[in-house]
Amino acid sequence: MRRSTTARAGAGSIVDVPAPEAEAEQTVAPAPAAAPVAQRLRTEFPFELPRGYVDGSGTVHRDGVMRLATARDELIPLRDVRVQENPAYLSVVLLGRVITRLGALPSVHDGVVENMFASDLAFLQDFYRQVNAEGHTRAAVECPHCSEPFEVELGGSRLGES
Repeated sequence: MRRSTTARAGAGSIVDVPAPEAEAEQTVAPAPAAAPVAQRLRTEFPFELPRGYVDGSGTVHRDGVMRLATARDELIPLRDVRVQENPAYLSVVLLGRVITRLGALPSVHDGVVENMFASDLAFLQDFYRQVNAEGHTRAAVECPHCSEPFEVELGGSRLGES
């Protein structure tokens, strides 16, 4: 670090001029404060199945929680032999990874999702799209020709697509 240099101003007076490095050290920004609770990212979303999953003892499980998907959640199922043989199985494996709770079940996995009613599977596929597209699968756009606003559907035909 260099010390301040002196420069002569008019009438023989001497003025202290800080060195460039010293000035840079003085203008360090303060550390950012922790994000307020209201601004934290929501990563888990509760849901209720339309019919419910019926386990081996006949108990119906309807209330559950789904977490946000990661890139890994969408990539790992692509290596699964069942998905490679039948791409429609992707949604079953993917949902088995992101559903963290379903009723009183000790764990949720693709075997549970595989045995759900078709209406519950369709509900969860749509819910997955909503959760991972920031709450909806529609976007407001404007016609490039007439400038009229309208909405378009962004959801893909299968989970993991957009």
